[in-house]
Amino acid sequence: MADIQLEVRDLRKTFRPGLFESDVEVLKGLSFEVRRGEIFGFLGPNGAGKTTTIKAITEIIFPDSGSIRVCGLPHTDLEAKRRLGFMTESPYIYRHLTGREFLRFCGELLGMQRSGLEERISGVLDEVAMDALADRKMGAYSKGMLQRLALAQALLGEPDLLVLDEPLSGLDPVGRRDVRDIILQQAAAGTTVFFSSHIIPDVETICDRVAIIVDGRVRAVGSVAELMSDEAEWSEATFTGAVPADLRTPLLASHVGSDASWARVSSAHRDALIQELADRGARLVSLNPVRSNLEDLLMRHYEGMGS
Repeated sequence: MADIQLEVRDLRKTFRPGLFESDVEVLKGLSFEVRRGEIFGFLGPNGAGKTTTIKAITEIIFPDSGSIRVCGLPHTDLEAKRRLGFMTESPYIYRHLTGREFLRFCGELLGMQRSGLEERISGVLDEVAMDALADRKMGAYSKGMLQRLALAQALLGEPDLLVLDEPLSGLDPVGRRDVRDIILQQAAAGTTVFFSSHIIPDVETICDRVAIIVDGRVRAVGSVAELMSDEAEWSEATFTGAVPADLRTPLLASHVGSDASWARVSSAHRDALIQELADRGARLVSLNPVRSNLEDLLMRHYEGMGS
């Protein structure tokens, strides 16, 4: 258990919107583990329960049932809170504070010693490339600047576990690259990173493992390589001398061009298509396997959640 930095077991949460409205069950027995030193992606569509899970981990809300442990301790334990750094999706703006003043305020809330606080503030500002903007009022910050400052706040206490809610949301390409680099640097330094996202390429690029959450449940957990089959889901064939509408082989999609025809076929029917084209005297110009990706996997779980 010492190597498990975040453990969530059978988490359930129902919200009661109003007197005459039906209860909404958001988390439905959700469970997962995050190992020490890994970057763990929490991937799902909007409304899947990602932010509700993070609010439960950080004790902003209280689950109806289930358990949460942070660094081997109950998440309600004060020491567990000290070991956790949290970045919210929508940072609150203290319009009349500068970025540096905001971090000083956060450091004091963390109980950090004043003797080392200013040096630590300078360090995290440099990490998130906000040192040149630290003495500007937060009310003048852009969305990207606020995201960087929120990340600096999460790093301030040198946490063992970094919890980030949609850290790349709303950033331009340069900002996303910079935040990805910071996350990778933190993991390289030994910090465990758990972050939620609906931006699939970012999850595929930097995560060691991924949990797919749909409709309040974890549908799959593993590395991207483990979640994706080595076998191609389908193939795309280009051929001449035959018309797709005349073929007996089941096709997923097809198109007749001016010079050649194109068809998509499942892996189960790939060999049958090749044989049928040969029997008809058609020429197979190309056959390209198309492998599934995280987006395909997420959509399969999302589309099948009612089953």
